[in-house]
Amino acid sequence: MIAEFRLPDLGEGLPEAEIVQWLVARGDEVTLNQPIAEVETAKAIVELPSPFAGTVSDLHAAAGDVVAVGAPLIAIDVPGDVGAPAGAGGAGSADPAGVTRETAADTAAAAADTDATVPNLVGYGAAPRTAGRPQRRARAVRAAAASASASDTAVLADAPHDVVAPAPTEDLRHERPRSTPPVRAYAKERGVDLALVEASGVTGIIRREDVDRYADAMRAQAASASATAAPAAPGTPGARETRIPIRGVRKHTAAAMVQSAFTAPHVTTFLEVDVTETVRLVADLRADRRLDGHRIGILAVAAKAVCLALRAEPSLNARWDGPAGEIVQFHYVNLGIAAATERGLVVPHIADADRLTLVELAEAIGALAQTARSGRTAPGALSGGTFSITNFGVFGIDAGTPILNPGEGGILGLGSVRRRPWEHDGQIVLRDIVTLSLSFDHRLADGQEASRFLRAVGDILREPGRAMLLS
Repeated sequence: MIAEFRLPDLGEGLPEAEIVQWLVARGDEVTLNQPIAEVETAKAIVELPSPFAGTVSDLHAAAGDVVAVGAPLIAIDVPGDVGAPAGAGGAGSADPAGVTRETAADTAAAAADTDATVPNLVGYGAAPRTAGRPQRRARAVRAAAASASASDTAVLADAPHDVVAPAPTEDLRHERPRSTPPVRAYAKERGVDLALVEASGVTGIIRREDVDRYADAMRAQAASASATAAPAAPGTPGARETRIPIRGVRKHTAAAMVQSAFTAPHVTTFLEVDVTETVRLVADLRADRRLDGHRIGILAVAAKAVCLALRAEPSLNARWDGPAGEIVQFHYVNLGIAAATERGLVVPHIADADRLTLVELAEAIGALAQTARSGRTAPGALSGGTFSITNFGVFGIDAGTPILNPGEGGILGLGSVRRRPWEHDGQIVLRDIVTLSLSFDHRLADGQEASRFLRAVGDILREPGRAMLLS
């Protein structure tokens, strides 16, 4: 029996996702919950597990296609009575679980069987958002299926920026290349299709060196081809500019920032703080053998200071609910940490950060940043934050005006720590100075509340021992 799996709602209400790569091909045997594809939403890269066990009979989209939630993604030939045979009767229709039915009359009769046999996985069976075919980005020449209409027999267009070679033939994709998730992420980063890479080791598992070898060979081949080609004329369109598609994280971030900037009235205030004692504390903690393996930095101390200061100024740990005419104050802190990645800026949050110790906060920040840079942040971690921190000091910047994440009441910018002349105990000495930048929603708090909060954070960073009075 042919069972169709439709692209599920991945839990964030996103309308579409882009196929990054297929992990299976036509004719492959798949098992229940085996990863079958990697898709990229506006927030993260997600592996889709198979809801069926059987043989892949058709792939309804190719790598690079943008597929609407609820649209057919893959067809699997499933043994047994999972669903009625496709095409056995009149015009088929699809039930919410994505299994093809012969007629509408058969749908109601088979509903009980479907519930018992189709796994209850989150989001599977979302209703289609559109009735059209998946949108296709400009790609290299792609051979159409034999049954396609004459207008679809070939598509001639430039390949997107993340494609280095045309899609291989089905024979090359018949067996899924063996590799590890970090290697797959690395191959995507370099724009390499693992189906074209040959493993060098005896295990048959593709390693980073194999990806590098293939990418270097393709780059040398391209350089050789360009050396023999005539140089482009100065007036050739595209010779003096580059056009980058707006998609994925960049598209989502842009929409969120525009919404925030034109919805919440932003106010930014600044404070220079002597953090010499905090720098000394961080150095002492790193030298403590009992904390080997725990990398505690000034960002973790600032995160702890924010959690403590929000207890005294809950007006900044709140959300403006316009339709309800209410201000929602949170009695917990879901602390967002801005992370710069190759796919753009993402702000995953640490749930209940106010309940964590300094060491636990440092560990959570490290794990969060590593996951974000690999593109594996769960969609649920990218929403639901109540307050955020952005550390632009790592880029050598002293201060800035951070933009609020939509739905949050404040965001603290942490500047670069610099050794500067400073008045201390009546003398001018060199001290470690940092500039704090606080942007807040003026609907939720006035300057008085925001200033008290920023001063509380500064006091803790100036004298970390003061945190003992607040914890």
